[in-house]
Amino acid sequence: MRKTISYLVTDEGRDKGKRFLITEMSAARAEEWAARALFSVMSCGINVPDNILKAGFAGIAAIGIKSMTKVPFELAKPLFDEMMTCVQYEFEAGRDGGARALMDDDIEEVATRLKLRKAVLQLHLDAFLGAAPSTQASGAAAVPA
Repeated sequence: MRKTISYLVTDEGRDKGKRFLITEMSAARAEEWAARALFSVMSCGINVPDNILKAGFAGIAAIGIKSMTKVPFELAKPLFDEMMTCVQYEFEAGRDGGARALMDDDIEEVATRLKLRKAVLQLHLDAFLGAAPSTQASGAAAVPA
């Protein structure tokens, strides 16, 4: 069963109080996403050791998300877009069918989008490393769903 977390925006702003459901990608999709991210980084001249290539999301953590800043936007955008497919707007926490696909106006602050991407990565890293899901994310309450 895929892991999920409910992410409550606690920061001041237009998104305060909104809740989002984040669902882990399938193993096949997560492996492909991680490979595309690693190959994007490598195509920009960043040396990635062989053992990192085999580590999937953990490999991305090892080389650091910062290395993605060296990747041209046109290579990074599909990866960022795919991350957001893990996020749903949660209008009724904990209820089956209580979340729906994101619409453009669901998130009104750029900072919220960045924090949601960070939560998506953390959920996948926790799953990959076998750790328990994070119970607190910077600027938000994240609780296992």
